[in-house]
Amino acid sequence: MTQAASSHARVGPRYPHVVVLFGATGDLSRRKLLPGLFHLARAGFIPGCRIVGVSLDALDAEGFRKLARAAVDEFSTRKMSETEWNEFAASLDYVPLSAGPAALKSAVDEAQKSLAGESRRLHYLSIPPGAALAAVRTLRDANLVEGSRVIMEKPFGTDLASAVSLNAKLHEVFKEEQIFRIDHFLGKEPAQNILAFRFGNGLFEPIWNRNFIDHVQIDVPETLGLGKRGGFYESVGAFRDMVVTHLFQILAFTAMEPPTSLEPTPISEEKNKVFRSMLPLLSSDVVRGQYVGYRGEEGVNPESDTETFIALKCHIDNWRWAGVPFFLRTGKRLAEGQRIISIAFREPPKSMFPAGSGIGSQGPDHLTFDLADAAKMSLSFYGKRPGPGMRLDKLSMQFAMHDTGLAGDVLEAYERLILDAMRGDRTLFTTAEGIERLWEVSTPLLEAPPPVRPYTPGSWGPNAIHRLVTPYAWRLPFERAWRDPNRTGN
Repeated sequence: MTQAASSHARVGPRYPHVVVLFGATGDLSRRKLLPGLFHLARAGFIPGCRIVGVSLDALDAEGFRKLARAAVDEFSTRKMSETEWNEFAASLDYVPLSAGPAALKSAVDEAQKSLAGESRRLHYLSIPPGAALAAVRTLRDANLVEGSRVIMEKPFGTDLASAVSLNAKLHEVFKEEQIFRIDHFLGKEPAQNILAFRFGNGLFEPIWNRNFIDHVQIDVPETLGLGKRGGFYESVGAFRDMVVTHLFQILAFTAMEPPTSLEPTPISEEKNKVFRSMLPLLSSDVVRGQYVGYRGEEGVNPESDTETFIALKCHIDNWRWAGVPFFLRTGKRLAEGQRIISIAFREPPKSMFPAGSGIGSQGPDHLTFDLADAAKMSLSFYGKRPGPGMRLDKLSMQFAMHDTGLAGDVLEAYERLILDAMRGDRTLFTTAEGIERLWEVSTPLLEAPPPVRPYTPGSWGPNAIHRLVTPYAWRLPFERAWRDPNRTGN
């Protein structure tokens, strides 16, 4: 074993795994899961792995291997040799859903027999939400529940009643500790870096509260439209698709109290405390939008009032954050694609600075996290402009993952989360309690949503977003661009 593989083994699961991949021929599987599993197995993160694909397609094992090879060739960012591919291909098997639970049980048993020593099972449900419970029943009928874990994709219900019902039906088959509700945003290295930044630095930990922080923005605009997801999107909209499952989870990492340790249970408990402290969402604190042309998309109701954009103000009513507004924004067909957390610090008294000095003219000091795959952080502040007199300019210190030379060590989000599920590490996953509480605080908004306002594709959303954030301003678009980490010279 190479030194790198030995290091990877120490952070991977102790036991070999059989992965039962429902939706094995789908888009997520081809783009992320199969290339990710190939990398985890090849790099030595998993001590042994067999993959049993399951889907509606009438394939055999060889047909699945051809599909997997095409997926890895197209979507993997890492080069591979034929030897490496042949080893991975030998680990693949396939069972069409029509073959039934007995055939699935037989394939999984054969896969486990081929692994040396004790092994574990991980079921990944990469399927539409309406098919999730049927897949769970298939696993139950195949007697593949005991000693296994299951990863579930969003959405986790569409309101409080449906979330409670879904969790109750899941718990009839799987225990809560076996269920891993995945949020790929939290699998990204920059999201986890928030924990390291907050709790590992004496410089920032003491000022992470209402006494020093003025407001917080979490901004995830997307330039993409719907593609062929119009029918699905009509049933969820931007709030259900993005805010409950993604942005609120990022909010919890940003706002949580220090856990007693960086272990899954203490971290989950602190996240749930944030959710329990959230005040109900009011329609007066929400702007909903729909891009012009949405109603003409395939699968969309011509009179649809589904939102493709949402901006909202929420409050966490606890000792640390009382009075600090959190502004969240996301939407389709917007001007830029970004994933930004922006912490605005309170401004100091300015009486000592002369009129026209520039102090405060460019807004408050900000700490900004870029949650894109290439992690970046920026701290902006005022400094004196060289020359006579007291003139101040906004300056910034920036850090990028590329600066460390370790960018190649970053696992993709799905790779990290699959690895964590295999290890039983629930740190980055959502609990039933947390999901149900988020739907509870969302109930007033869902029962009385504000009207949908049109916005032009390529804009930043409806004009009403500026009234929502007053007296502040949205941080996107940035007035100062991120510095290019590849740029040479001064």
